[in-house]
Amino acid sequence: MATQTKIDPAVVAEDVGNIAMLEHVNVQIDDQGIATLFYLVGMGFTRDPHMMVGLENMWINVGEQQFHLPTDTPQVLRGHVGIVTPSLDALASRLETVAPRLSGTKFAWSREDGCIAVTSPWGNRFRVYEPGPDFGPLRIGMPYVHFDVPRGAAEGIAGFYNEVIGAPANVKGNKTGDAAEVSVGQYQRLIFQETDEVADYDGHHIAVYVANFSEPYADLSERGLVTEEPRNHQYRFVDIVEPGSNKQLFSIEHEVRSLKHPLYRRPLVNRSIGEFLEPRRVGGQTILGSVG
Repeated sequence: MATQTKIDPAVVAEDVGNIAMLEHVNVQIDDQGIATLFYLVGMGFTRDPHMMVGLENMWINVGEQQFHLPTDTPQVLRGHVGIVTPSLDALASRLETVAPRLSGTKFAWSREDGCIAVTSPWGNRFRVYEPGPDFGPLRIGMPYVHFDVPRGAAEGIAGFYNEVIGAPANVKGNKTGDAAEVSVGQYQRLIFQETDEVADYDGHHIAVYVANFSEPYADLSERGLVTEEPRNHQYRFVDIVEPGSNKQLFSIEHEVRSLKHPLYRRPLVNRSIGEFLEPRRVGGQTILGSVG
């Protein structure tokens, strides 16, 4: 008779669930000029030079991840995006440089304990950190997306990802309340933090890659949750539900891609923001450019 071996939690932590990678966050913007000033000049990210180079959309590279920014009525993610960047001091200097040209928008930033909190011109929020043990090998990238969800939703959300999607998830308590944390690939997470105030959903979405494409699709389809049938190696759903009752808990569109999708782990061009985008004083003015 086989005996059940107790596995060290540190060993279990090495497991990778069904979601192999969070690739992008998609929010609409209404001005590509302002988006260029904020995302490229201020934040230090890189516009993808190969795809979506017109005026209808812009794709912004952040390590292995992206922001997709279609030109349309602006959208605001219900929560914030975690970012890792090489230097908070350099980021602060860049944000100071762009601030005058972003006056009159919702742009804001502040130093906080261990990070810089940034708000985009449209109200999207970011928390930016330097590399460290909490973020694995990241030097620049998107380690997590944090969503604000209603009180009492965390347990059901964790159950949904565990049972329907096949992604390890658990509930952790903090000073704000309970949060469901979903493991994504090597170093990423989706965090669903319970809070008293949750804004209305405006249609923004995230894109993830999954190893098992068919089983979550079958379960989602049986529950009536699939909003776009499989095509081009992907499908979509919006509602996260309690697995037992099918009660709707939270809405965030998931663009679910298989590992056979042609864009999976496509090499992304990233500028060396530590080398080329450090602010410097020239002729009494602060400019962004080569430090050489």
